[in-house]
Amino acid sequence: MVSVAVSKLDCSGLVFVEPGTKVNGAYYRDELLSKQLLPAIRHIAGNTIVFQQDSAPSHRARDTIALLANETPQFIGPDLWPLNSPDLNPVDYKLWGVMQERVPGVPKKRTP
Repeated sequence: MVSVAVSKLDCSGLVFVEPGTKVNGAYYRDELLSKQLLPAIRHIAGNTIVFQQDSAPSHRARDTIALLANETPQFIGPDLWPLNSPDLNPVDYKLWGVMQERVPGVPKKRTP
């Protein structure tokens, strides 16, 4: 699994989760959000953050929602999250770009 913070200003580096790691709400909050993604977002955008994520179980966890509501100036809650859609997933585009840079012969991804 991989995560990345994406904004119109820039994006963070990729954050990889070791294979076999159980990404539950506690791991997502304590390891990914608190230690990696929120600091990266703040570095990129300061306090002009509007935070939105998908509906993965660790993202919907009550304590995760409370953390994000408290730690981000504008948090789009789960009642307004879009359904899981590949068209709304900027992580895929970031990963594809990294693959193109590092793996010879990876074709250019066509945007719809």
